[in-house]
Amino acid sequence: MRMYQTGDHDDASATPTPGRRRRRHRLLVFLAVFALLAGSGLVAGGYYFDSVPTPTDLKLPESTTVYYADGRTPMAKLGAENRTIVPYDQMNDSAKQAIVAAEDRTFWTNKGVDFKGVLRAAWANVTGGQRQGASTLTQQYARVAADLRGVTYSRKLREAVVAWKLDDTYSKEEILGFYLNTVPFGRGAYGIEAAAQTFFGKTVRRDAPPQQQLTQAEAMVLCAMVKQPEADPADPEGSPGYDPRRNALAKQNSIDRWNYIRDGMVKLGYLTSEQAANLAYPDSVRPIDPNAGRSGLDRPTGLVVNHVLSELRETEPFRGKPDEVIRDGGYKIVTTIDKRVQDAAEAAADIRRDSAPEAVRGQPKNWQAALVAVEPGTGRVLGYYGGNSGSGADYAGWYRDENGQARGFGQHPPGSSFKVYDLAAAVENDISVKQRFDSPDTKEFPESGRTKGSAAGPIRNAEHAPCQPNCALWEATVASLNVTYFELTEKLGTAKVIDMAKRAGVESMWETVKGNPQPQRVDLRSEPADEVARRFSTEVGIGQYGISVQDHANGMATFAAGGKRADAHFVRSVTKGDDKVWGEQLRTTDLGLDQEAINQLDWTLRRVKAAKLDNDWDSAGKTGTWQAGQSTTQNVHTWMVGWTGALASAVWLGTTDGKPLKTKDGSYEVYGSTGPGPIWRQFMADATAAMKLDPDKYQFAEPAFPDDAPETTTPSPPPATSSPTPSARPTPTETPSSPSPTPSKRPTSLPTVSPSLSPLPSLSPSKTKRPR
Repeated sequence: MRMYQTGDHDDASATPTPGRRRRRHRLLVFLAVFALLAGSGLVAGGYYFDSVPTPTDLKLPESTTVYYADGRTPMAKLGAENRTIVPYDQMNDSAKQAIVAAEDRTFWTNKGVDFKGVLRAAWANVTGGQRQGASTLTQQYARVAADLRGVTYSRKLREAVVAWKLDDTYSKEEILGFYLNTVPFGRGAYGIEAAAQTFFGKTVRRDAPPQQQLTQAEAMVLCAMVKQPEADPADPEGSPGYDPRRNALAKQNSIDRWNYIRDGMVKLGYLTSEQAANLAYPDSVRPIDPNAGRSGLDRPTGLVVNHVLSELRETEPFRGKPDEVIRDGGYKIVTTIDKRVQDAAEAAADIRRDSAPEAVRGQPKNWQAALVAVEPGTGRVLGYYGGNSGSGADYAGWYRDENGQARGFGQHPPGSSFKVYDLAAAVENDISVKQRFDSPDTKEFPESGRTKGSAAGPIRNAEHAPCQPNCALWEATVASLNVTYFELTEKLGTAKVIDMAKRAGVESMWETVKGNPQPQRVDLRSEPADEVARRFSTEVGIGQYGISVQDHANGMATFAAGGKRADAHFVRSVTKGDDKVWGEQLRTTDLGLDQEAINQLDWTLRRVKAAKLDNDWDSAGKTGTWQAGQSTTQNVHTWMVGWTGALASAVWLGTTDGKPLKTKDGSYEVYGSTGPGPIWRQFMADATAAMKLDPDKYQFAEPAFPDDAPETTTPSPPPATSSPTPSARPTPTETPSSPSPTPSKRPTSLPTVSPSLSPLPSLSPSKTKRPR
């Protein structure tokens, strides 16, 4: 079968000489060019000065690159910039025939320019009519080549000139080879070989085994996509293009165009009618892989990229648009992640590395840590470790994917680490940290249904403290006494505690709903504080309800900034070339804590032994532990959170399968101070050292304690006679820390779920026991 006709069978006497034919076509071209020039006011000369690029000369569109905060160090590359050049004579005939049938059925006989189309476009230019005119394959290649070189031009004019010059310079086979090696097919595949691999896992090379070569029917599917390789960003559902895996409309488009190409193959003699009738539309197109062509996503910072994309989908330039707009748009995305801080985070929190603290190295495989660091006053996430891979589980936070589904496993019951918010609510409401509370080992709270006759029983302390049974709030904080903090939560009301956590940075809280196997997310911002509080019980004050590591870190950053809350975020800027597409919006909200309240908060939490750094930095922090089930000896979630004046962070250490933390030696003695505590201290010391900050500029101020004389005692609630019976709840446990010596006066200055990636549970209220 002949692929094309050369026309050398024409009668010699009726055929113009080659010179006459060339002059005639050149005259037509320049007439069209002249008409276009007349309509646009341009100056002639493009034919002589335009270079004619081959595929090897062209620079494909830049993929989007994600950078660290310095704007110079790449973190990841997005987009599927993908092309493999195959010489024309090494291609099989499948795509050569299909593309001619699809795009230019006169390709083998025309002179590279559709003169009528150019003249129609010229006339439309002159008269102000609608732009129109079909393009030959040669013109299409000229257009693609110019676009890929970043050339701005009056399309039909330059297209015609370059196409004519191409046809004058190269053979038809060479031009078709240029086209097939350059044109975009969608999914970031440039050229037929990349398309064959991307969509079918095959090749167009004729020397490959027959079963690995692109078939005629498959080539027709690919060539149908050339008409519209990607969905229209402005209307991706209504104008999805011809990729059959995009949606039902796109598949129907593909089938219709495939049939059109099949008819053209018959008309051109590439297929007989019988062969065409027996040809079936192939349903073997591979699913769309959003990670195709990306790099850097197999590292811990791959999770950062997930958050970056989730964040950008909510910005004005990208809202409602498919991710290809970001991935394949050639953008430069600068994140908030400081490379120095990120390195310190991974070195400390990746417990499989030799760089992790000795206490957590070499432990069982189901142990998992997560760490998030936030810059006080800006909300910039400086370091993020939620796992080892962007395609794996995220134990530090959650984000929304391209389909709007919530992903990640970053929520865990915070245990006593949540008491920081209780303490902040107390000092906000003029409860001094020196106010004394009745703090026995166990205590009944009838108002909350925690009595001897209830299923959960009275509240109990996990450990003893020297101050018992009459402890100042700061002493109870250092010893992490549950009785004291349960009473404090009752005194304040759950609404004030939850509202403080929300205003500080905790935007979501999780609860288990009866009959639902997974914890449900509650958006704390969705309703007024009093309404949200009805979803939770007094146990919120001792950390029963899950929160994310990211939110907890942002809450700590708010206190580190003197009560100035900023929204945690991952993106600093998005640019394209010299154009700024989007920039971070730095805003802060004042919690309303006066300087004395902040000073009392710092003063108390710097006495937590686990928060002490072995350098010159003032630091404050709190440990947290949550037991496994009803056990009083086994823990499944452990925390360490805290801040210096320059950096705040939260660390969680738990298990990937929900089982209790058990050391390699068989011990269940794992607490906030012994597991995440060493990770937090190593990270905070290494990160602040790497940032080369002066600790003297970030010293804590001393409180005045205007209510020192005398210390007051909170009266005990009356004994219970009858009470509701809540479901049994585990108890947060801590190892006690002896109060640290009072520092010298300083000048005032400033879920337990499967580890595979799956959607987060939906929002739902609950009053049942904590998630396991």
